[in-house]
Amino acid sequence: MKDLSLHIMDILQNSTRAGASEITLDIVENKTNDTLRITFIDNGSGMSEETLQHVLDPFFTTRTTRKVGLGLSLLKQNAEMTGGNLNIKSQLGVGTEVVVVFGLSHIDRPPMGDLAGTVVLTASANPNIRFIFHYQTDVIDYTFDTKEVNEALDGISLQEPEVISYLREMIAENITQK
Repeated sequence: MKDLSLHIMDILQNSTRAGASEITLDIVENKTNDTLRITFIDNGSGMSEETLQHVLDPFFTTRTTRKVGLGLSLLKQNAEMTGGNLNIKSQLGVGTEVVVVFGLSHIDRPPMGDLAGTVVLTASANPNIRFIFHYQTDVIDYTFDTKEVNEALDGISLQEPEVISYLREMIAENITQK
């Protein structure tokens, strides 16, 4: 995957397929520690101990439509190339937490990509799931919560093209350092 937003999209899709009703994406850029930490938390179906032991194997997948599951293993490889790591905690019937840490300034860290587009696309494609997106740097502390957005929209769907465009623009503006 060329950029981190594609990895993020992949993990968010895993959460939606796991039946999550709430998904949190937390991204923290820490220049002091030179780290970029991306945390995914969902309340989906979770994974058994057996699945959890194999989930980082690129030749393991729970899907029946293909025989490989490269998403998490590629994300882990990208993190490790920057001196970072990937950790997964999961409990069957409770949910999953994936924490991935990258070296922020490391030359091998993939660029972020279209993070705003990824968040809005995922939220609008899954209007019945509460998405909480938190983005923090030394100068930015921004939270996007579809519960709050839906209350503000007062019945207008997140799937309306004008809403999608507005939200993408709003998120992009709020996560860009000035």
